[in-house]
Amino acid sequence: MKLDGKVSMITGAARGIGKEIALLFALAGSDIAICDVNEEALAQTKSEIEDQSGRKVITQKVDVTSPEEINNFVKKILDNFGKLDILVNNAGITRDNLMLRMSEKDWDAVLSVNLKGAFNCIKAVSRSMMKQRSGKIVNMASVIGLMGNAGQANYSASKGGLIALTKTAAKEFGSRKINVNAIAPGFIQTDMTDKLTEESREKLLEYIPLGRMGQAEDVAKLALFLAGEDSGYITGQVVQVDGGMVM
Repeated sequence: MKLDGKVSMITGAARGIGKEIALLFALAGSDIAICDVNEEALAQTKSEIEDQSGRKVITQKVDVTSPEEINNFVKKILDNFGKLDILVNNAGITRDNLMLRMSEKDWDAVLSVNLKGAFNCIKAVSRSMMKQRSGKIVNMASVIGLMGNAGQANYSASKGGLIALTKTAAKEFGSRKINVNAIAPGFIQTDMTDKLTEESREKLLEYIPLGRMGQAEDVAKLALFLAGEDSGYITGQVVQVDGGMVM
C-alpha cells in the first residue's frame, strides 16, 4: 500500500503507536507532520523518520486540548505542504482509578485529551479536506471503549465517545469523500503496558486467544490500510486489533 504524494498529520507521535504509524506512513511515501507535548522525543522521532524514509517531516509541540494550538499546527502544515490528506488522532493519556476514588481533575484530563483533542483536530482539518473533496481520518479508540474496564471509567468513556464521534463524523463528511474510521487496539506492547506487573501480564494473556500482546506495528499496518486508497469504501467502522480478546 502506497501513500505517494500524500501529507499525513499524526498526533501523539513522539513515541509508541503514533511513532510507528508516522514511520510506516513515511516509508509508504507520505510527507509527515507530527505533534506531541514531548519536544525532545519529537525531535528524535523526526530524525529517525527522515533518516529511514527520506521524506519531509515537520514537527510542533502541541497540546491537542487547545483549539488554537491545533489550528496553528494545521496552518503550518498547509503553509509547508499546500494540503493535508490524512489525519490520525492518536494522542491519548490514562489516569486510572476506581470511580469512587477518581478525582474530577483526572476525569477532565482524560476526556479533554482523548475526546476533545480528537474533536479539535477533526474540526481543524475538515475545512481543507472538504474543499479538496478527499481525506482520510483515523481515530485511535480502544477495546476498553467497547467493553469497559474497572478502574478506567474516564478512559473507557473517552474511547467510547471517540467511537461515537467517529460514526457521526463519517456521516457528516461522507458526501465530501472523506472517510472516517476508528481502530480499537487491545493490549499493545508500549510504555503504558510496560508498567504492568508480570502477574498482571500473564492474567491478561489468558483472555487473548492468540496468546500474546500486540505490537505497535500491528496497529500501524491497519492505520496504513485505512489511510490508503484500498479502504475507499470503508467508513464509520471500528476495527479491532486485539488478538481476538473482544469478540
